[in-house]
Amino acid sequence: MMPSLLKFIKDHILTMLWLTIAGFVMSWFIWRGCCTVISSLAWITIFTATLWIALWLGNAYLAEALSHFYSWQKEPLKRLIVGLVGMTVYTIGAVKGIIYLFHFLTGFDVGDNLSLTLTYTIGITLIITMFMTGCEFLINWRQAAVDAEASKRASINAQYESLKNQVNPHFLFNSLNALTNLVYEDHDKAAKFIKQLSEVYRYVLDTRDKEVVALEEEMKFLDSYLFLQKIRFGENLLVKINLATNNKLIAPLALQLLVENAIKHNETSSENPLSINIVEQDGYIVVENSLQRKNMPDERSPGIGLENIKSRYTFLSSQPVVVEERDNKFVVKLPLIQPEER
Repeated sequence: MMPSLLKFIKDHILTMLWLTIAGFVMSWFIWRGCCTVISSLAWITIFTATLWIALWLGNAYLAEALSHFYSWQKEPLKRLIVGLVGMTVYTIGAVKGIIYLFHFLTGFDVGDNLSLTLTYTIGITLIITMFMTGCEFLINWRQAAVDAEASKRASINAQYESLKNQVNPHFLFNSLNALTNLVYEDHDKAAKFIKQLSEVYRYVLDTRDKEVVALEEEMKFLDSYLFLQKIRFGENLLVKINLATNNKLIAPLALQLLVENAIKHNETSSENPLSINIVEQDGYIVVENSLQRKNMPDERSPGIGLENIKSRYTFLSSQPVVVEERDNKFVVKLPLIQPEER
């Protein structure tokens, strides 16, 4: 969001004091011949201090405002060029504007010292501006590198977490137990169960090094996963999916993690069937489940999986992951990623 001007001024009160002192010192050296009278020294000091404050703090505020519109991390070259041009134009305009304003209000005339004042003031300001711009660029460049490394670690952790969840003893036990019953009841369905189980593991392994996958691929994987869960829960698990298989991208395993969290942390029974709806809405995939939490304090919090997903999407999309609870529903919105964003 745009920086608050009032807050910016409050945060720089001490800086304004030092700039006033610097203005006094500059006045004494440049205007020494005019400073024999106290009143003249006072007006010249006010004029010079106003210049320093307007240029120093004005350029600092301008830099923050420009960073709001042009990110150092996403558009570094554009931000650098716009910053240098904007600050140069502001500096020259501010100097001339303050000179004419003082002359209009008080009759104060820079006179023969105009050229010297402009040279000193603009020169010093541009040097400081370039120094501040360079520092800001290096700080943001370093932050981008740190964020990229954090994104990589978050992605690896999330993928490892998903893989661990898939192969944990509970998942294997439930899958094999369901398969045992199917072998005696329905040979064809048992064969299909084995095939879908292998598809689940294959997808997890195939996507472990990918940041994003096509939505169509993710949906095929989710179908395999839901087939296994439907064998286990039957009509107690109600899943409705309404997604267009377009060219959008999504973080791998994100939908499966949300469905798994819904199943893991909510009651799923004939008395309270668990309803999960997955739809596309306003550039998001919305995963909504009925909220009927299990009373099992030893269960891991669903926040772990959600935080993994949020961390991954921080670096995959400019839109955040949205998590809401409303009308006895738990809702998570995943931004759809455009191919051109990658």
